Amino acid sequence: MENSMIFTIDSWYILVPFFIVILLLLIFRTFFRAKHSLWQFLLLTTFFVYFLCMIHLVFFPIEVNIGEYANLTPWYISINYIPILTIDLKTFLLNIIMMVPFGMYLPLLNQKVHSIKKAAFHGLLISLSFEIIQIVLKAALGNGRSTDINDLIANTLGAAVGFLLLKKLTKIDVLSGVVHKLNLDKET
Repeated sequence: MENSMIFTIDSWYILVPFFIVILLLLIFRTFFRAKHSLWQFLLLTTFFVYFLCMIHLVFFPIEVNIGEYANLTPWYISINYIPILTIDLKTFLLNIIMMVPFGMYLPLLNQKVHSIKKAAFHGLLISLSFEIIQIVLKAALGNGRSTDINDLIANTLGAAVGFLLLKKLTKIDVLSGVVHKLNLDKET
């Protein structure tokens, strides 16, 4: 009889310990090594909370179906290569919304991201990473997530929209000062 497994991996078992480790590192760097200001600590903490939430939404729960319980459909069948024509509008809009904060965080975390082109490129890289990991999980564990070119488009667009939104908000005097305090590349 072949080895069979079927179980679910919930995000809390992985993401909560990861967050605790990251938070302890941030606290150490901020309060004991004076690498960051309190504002920068808040920026980094909120970014990691946001990023872990994004990972939760994109990957979890992970359904492991191996052996006798495996899905017999080949993993590459679940990849959607056709852009725009196969769009699920709700999913497309949710992917845009999910990446808007990412685009807003980018220039705060790295001053080299100073154009919409660079923000869109970083959004594309993160999205491509997510889609590749989804393919690997599908092939290795039988996870039910699909890979979709429309997700790449929506996520890239969301990062660009977030970048533009932050640029518009920084033109407001009060918010400009807050953004300057948050900027990770400035001296503490």
